[in-house]
Amino acid sequence: MPPQASPQSYRFALRHFYSLAKPYLVSEEKKKGWGLLLLVLAMNLALVWVNVKLTQWNGDFFNALQAKNFGAFKQLLLYFTGYAFLYIALAVYSQYFLQMLQINWRRWMTEVFLKDWLAGGTHYRMSLRQGNTDNPDQRIADDIGGFINGSLNLFFGFVSSLVTLFSFLFMLWMLSGAVTLFGITIPGYMVWVAILYAGVGSVLAHWVGKPLIRLNFYQQRYEADFRFGLARTREHDEGIALYNGEQRELAGHRDRFANVWSNWWGIMKRQKLFTWYSAFYGQLAIIFPILVAAPRYFAGQIQLGGLTQTAQAFGQVQGALSWFIGAYTSIADWRATVERLQTFVEAMQNAQSHPPTPTAPASAGLPSERSSSAAIASAGVVPLRSARESVALGDLLLLSPDGRPLLQCAGEHISRGQHTLFTGPSGSGKSTLVRWLAGIWPYALNTAHAHAPSGRTLFLPQKPYLPLGTLKQALTYPQSPEDFSAAQISEALQLARVPYLEAALEQTDTWMQRLSPGEQQRLAVARALLIAPDWLFMDEATSALDAPTERAMYALLQQRLPDATLVSVAHRVGVIGFHAQIYAVVADPSGEGPARMEKRDAERAQKAALGDEGAPGAPAFAS
Repeated sequence: MPPQASPQSYRFALRHFYSLAKPYLVSEEKKKGWGLLLLVLAMNLALVWVNVKLTQWNGDFFNALQAKNFGAFKQLLLYFTGYAFLYIALAVYSQYFLQMLQINWRRWMTEVFLKDWLAGGTHYRMSLRQGNTDNPDQRIADDIGGFINGSLNLFFGFVSSLVTLFSFLFMLWMLSGAVTLFGITIPGYMVWVAILYAGVGSVLAHWVGKPLIRLNFYQQRYEADFRFGLARTREHDEGIALYNGEQRELAGHRDRFANVWSNWWGIMKRQKLFTWYSAFYGQLAIIFPILVAAPRYFAGQIQLGGLTQTAQAFGQVQGALSWFIGAYTSIADWRATVERLQTFVEAMQNAQSHPPTPTAPASAGLPSERSSSAAIASAGVVPLRSARESVALGDLLLLSPDGRPLLQCAGEHISRGQHTLFTGPSGSGKSTLVRWLAGIWPYALNTAHAHAPSGRTLFLPQKPYLPLGTLKQALTYPQSPEDFSAAQISEALQLARVPYLEAALEQTDTWMQRLSPGEQQRLAVARALLIAPDWLFMDEATSALDAPTERAMYALLQQRLPDATLVSVAHRVGVIGFHAQIYAVVADPSGEGPARMEKRDAERAQKAALGDEGAPGAPAFAS
């Protein structure tokens, strides 16, 4: 649970606000940002000045009415017209330029967050780490806007209140005169009454509204979880239907919405109590200064205009001193938003800069010298890239995100053009190795003597990624459709045995749901034909195809991409013949240390695939 509001927690919130806001204020757009900020600030100060003039006008106007001075009455109406038009213009354009600042800041900040989240696979690393930040989509899509709008509104509100306080404080002091209580003369007594009234009100408001901070924090989380669950159901509707899992999904959605519902009731109850208090406080503030100043009016010490001017000045001073009360719920929302954004930033930084530490002892398969601090310091978050067109694994040790050793290499090497197959039981680390080779797996030790290939690489997973947009955009991803001619695209679809998809190239759909797993994998093969990478990594990329089609796809890739080096993870015997080098991942017999790799020839690999080799726990192929 987030901490309760306290002076310390608010100091942390301000510190986090500074770290989040500073990059924009010193960025390449600082001139525009500071210019708009100062312009809006100047307009807000001008609005305070107009309020001061209108308060003075109010006193003169009612005095003119009391004196039945028609000439002064007409002149004061002209003054009011000028002040009113000026106030309206300032109010309109201060809001306009404030919104301009908000959207410019949001555009810049969203761009920065998107770049940081997607740079170097940070989004992927965050998903791998335990305790990763929940709902990154909400942080970027909602919280950035909430942070900016809340920060600016609170800032300008506070500054305006502060300037209003000092602008009206002297006026109220002069209007209120002195009062004698218990033989003690108190000058400017209305000022002290306003301070006491606002001080007591602010303390009570904090006591009544404090739980709203925690409740608002959790409401945002529960709403995001519920929205995410609905999106997951939409994305996987076919699988749910095949399992007849609708009732289970319904139960899950009900549970998640129950959190939304119950927390909302907590907000309602606390907000009701706070509204009772704030409404009573606000209504009392209307009549309270008149009651306090009335004895001087009935004693003939001030005129009607003086009474109304005193009441208005008191209201402005009290309102400025009570800014905290009116802004309390906004502060609670803002503080929760700052906390969510800060944790998101910290999660991205941790994913980028903190590799895991092995959790297994040296006796479990880790060389003792590699368990030293020097070895851990050599761990790379991003695999070391070499200019050589080959792969050298050296003594690379792959880890799980929590630091558990997965796979220990022992000098394995892949030359350019040498098609290589990795086999072994599920969960042994072969897919992790291919991900390291593709440059996206950050958790590794002993990378100084290991290098992934240079040149253009393409990774085809078991479930290809098809982005939102047209089918043509999905086919050419991550490149643009404009990079390829219509003839190239048509030929790739023909060769991949999905020629009928050509008619749908310009259609927009959720293609990961629209196409069958087999169609998605054949589309991925067509993508590989178009991009023509130097290194092609295939992790069960043909598992959804029948055996003859699988062999045809492998033959097609070798024929049409003669310069590409194929690195595969597969379980089927039919793909063995398309690879010149075969490594079997063998689990540690004790089950405590990392798996290791054994080089095998095609005949031995085929025997293992057919069940003729009986090394328990270390088959070349999983059944």
